[in-house]
Amino acid sequence: MPSVTPSPRCQFCGTALSLSLVDLGVTPLANSYLSAEHLTQTEPQFPLHARVCGECRLVQVEPAASPSEIFGHYAYFSSYATSWVEHARRFTEMARARWGLNAASKVVEVASNDGYLLRHFVAAGVPVLGVEPAANVAESARAIGVDTDVAFFGLETAQRLKAAGHGADLLVGNNVFAHVPDLNDFVAGLACLLKENGVISLEFPHLLKLIAEIQFDTIYHEHFSYLSLLTTERILGAHGLRVFDVAELPTHGGSLRILACHAAATAHAEGEGLAKVRRDEIAAGLDRDAGYQGFAPKVEAVRDGLLAFLREARGQGKTVAAYGAAAKGNTLLNYCGVGADLITCVVDRNPHKQGCFMPGSHIPIHDPAKLAELKPDYVLILPWNLKDEITGQMAGVRDWGGRFVIAIPSLTILP
Repeated sequence: MPSVTPSPRCQFCGTALSLSLVDLGVTPLANSYLSAEHLTQTEPQFPLHARVCGECRLVQVEPAASPSEIFGHYAYFSSYATSWVEHARRFTEMARARWGLNAASKVVEVASNDGYLLRHFVAAGVPVLGVEPAANVAESARAIGVDTDVAFFGLETAQRLKAAGHGADLLVGNNVFAHVPDLNDFVAGLACLLKENGVISLEFPHLLKLIAEIQFDTIYHEHFSYLSLLTTERILGAHGLRVFDVAELPTHGGSLRILACHAAATAHAEGEGLAKVRRDEIAAGLDRDAGYQGFAPKVEAVRDGLLAFLREARGQGKTVAAYGAAAKGNTLLNYCGVGADLITCVVDRNPHKQGCFMPGSHIPIHDPAKLAELKPDYVLILPWNLKDEITGQMAGVRDWGGRFVIAIPSLTILP
């Protein structure tokens, strides 16, 4: 008898996953940039299929590789995104004022990257600890005075840090919640390390925005989960935590900042944002199957629109380059089947990516100065969430008549 492949199960509640959000085919890891010598080698590729749990409504992809393979040596450095660093600085000012953080406090950031956020607390005299699994990135943080522990965060790491005196008054996790393959272990760690009246701040792209604005390119293997408030409250609640406030943010195409505390804590009253986002998610159908059905055809329409534009440009003898060697760009290019025959190169400010090639598409990555040399007719902005920042930095593109383009939520040539 032929073997029957068992249905994947929800990483949070264990329910068999039968509802599909979108199947993006088979792709390489989105942050596995290639050196020239790797181009002749077989590139590992993995299924990228986002499914919805019918019980807790967690949207998720199956793990394609271990966290150490993905994050042990990482090419993403937060400090190269100017607007993101400013976003972090504003958060630290708000946090110090709202929760009275001072020299007697402790701020711990999980997935602290290169110190982009904690450095602002250090400058204000607030003690910090970063927890960062990528040793190469952690070294950059230490170089600017941000004490950093190299580890994957979970209950075991939290117990070790708590025993060492690192209990947190503020526990920050920016764009890490979606990257966690074991949500229960991660949240148990948060609950362990958080002081009695401490605050957890988690930021992550909002599933509501992903669906409404067809942001399918934010789906990649490094993102195990795609989160709503509805599901997040359920996950945190299972570990004795409660959400007391929510802020809607413009970052990453539309994110939530969830503020949470121990369920028994009395220091944190419920904020107005909580009821509003709950209502929005119910209105969008995120509590039932209907909210997730019909997404895949919209994704196919984005693919068809981008390919039609690129093929028409090529047919007219026009050149297209891309800006931003972002993970979301790799999902877009690989799902659409775009290669170096349609896009000549990608430019990126991050020197750790320059000289490499995009995974899957094998498009070369250069310094942004390359654009002035090539003078392409069009520049496709892959990290569309930073389009205002990028068009400002690269205003010179317009000097030779170049036009900026974005593909999501639909093909748009910017004025």
